[in-house]
Amino acid sequence: MTSPAPTSPTSEAGAARPRLTVAVTGLNAVDSPGPGVAVARALLESPDFDVRLIGLCYEALEPGIYLPGLFAKTYQLPYPSAGTEALLARLEEIHAQEQLDVLIPNFDAELYNLIRLAPQLLRRGLRTVLPTLAQLEARDKLNLAAFGASHGLHVPADCRLHHPDELPAAAGQLGWPLVLKGRFYDATVAYTQAQAEQAFQQLSARWGVPLIAQQFVAGQEINIAGLGDGRGQALSVVPMRKLYITDKGKAWAGITIHDEALLALARRFVERTQWRGGFELEIMRTPAGDLFIMEINPRFPAWIYLTAAAGQNQPAQLLRLALGLETPPLTEYAVGKMFIRYAWDLITDHTEFQQMAAGGEL
Repeated sequence: MTSPAPTSPTSEAGAARPRLTVAVTGLNAVDSPGPGVAVARALLESPDFDVRLIGLCYEALEPGIYLPGLFAKTYQLPYPSAGTEALLARLEEIHAQEQLDVLIPNFDAELYNLIRLAPQLLRRGLRTVLPTLAQLEARDKLNLAAFGASHGLHVPADCRLHHPDELPAAAGQLGWPLVLKGRFYDATVAYTQAQAEQAFQQLSARWGVPLIAQQFVAGQEINIAGLGDGRGQALSVVPMRKLYITDKGKAWAGITIHDEALLALARRFVERTQWRGGFELEIMRTPAGDLFIMEINPRFPAWIYLTAAAGQNQPAQLLRLALGLETPPLTEYAVGKMFIRYAWDLITDHTEFQQMAAGGEL
């Protein structure tokens, strides 16, 4: 599927914009969406670059593949479980065809392989902006409590679960209700033993064990999208308060807010961890005003387009960082900018789906 060629490859000042070919993953724009479509929209609106986008998918039914005007071409990748050799071989094939400049991954599970491959990709001219393996593992849900303690950040108490028989002990330690979380995604609030056992079976069947049982913290849900330069400086921080939350706990509507405590928390996270790349802090603000970090996502969130709409285009800022260009921190953004997601029927032809499913590219 070919998108229209850019009609004005110039910046607002009239200078020619650098032409870049950027690969983006996370095209599953469903009820629990990946960030890829939002990242793509933000990149196409950057005044600094003339971007040609290449989509990278894992399944032929990811809606982002078929959205018009976004991706010049889309290729299918092997699942992360296939390992680094299979991924490198596929990326080399795609790179030979497209001459990629930058790769922006948007799924937690794919980061482990890509971080290991980053030096090899760079030697081939393909740039990434990623945390280190140590950073990635330190903020993992399994290690979050220790991470918070080591960096002086408020994090709920938790424990690991390998078997449903461990639930009563976890409830005795954490109290009811408690939150059960899968290793990479999904969370369920359980108010009773029966609910906890059912959630354990569902989450372990999907994500394996261990699961994480986490202390329930009541309050206002806030998310912060940010970008770190790898040297302790936050290049962009935009907080968003959730206005509507789905049954899967995903923000379906949100609004940018200004709160110095939230901005300071995100900057402290970047400074103390030396984080490199995009991130999202999932925050719970208690009625007393305490800020608990519930999760740290090691990539841009699905609502990242809101940062561009508010004046801090974090995906475009990441491109500058990847290319080694001067990347001054962004400090101003519009407060009160809202996003509201919606569902609509995307119509495509079955031949495009068959081409994607059978050939692995479109």
